[in-house]
Amino acid sequence: MLIIPVKDGESIDRALKKYKRKFDKTGTVRQLRSRQAFIKPSVSLRQSKLKAAYKQRGLSKEEQA
Repeated sequence: MLIIPVKDGESIDRALKKYKRKFDKTGTVRQLRSRQAFIKPSVSLRQSKLKAAYKQRGLSKEEQA
C-alpha cells in the first residue's frame, strides 16, 4: 500500500501526481502484465539474448559514425 503525505493547502491534483509517480516507480503494473502468462525460462533467455544483440548493433553503429 502506498502512503502519500499531503501537506496542508496542497491541491488534490498535486497529491494525485505524486501518487501516480510513486506507483509507476514501484513497477506494479509491469509485474502484473508479466505474470499474466507463463514464459518458459528458455524463451525468456532467448529474448534477453536477442535484445542484447540488438543493443550491441546500435552501439557499434554509433561508434562507426
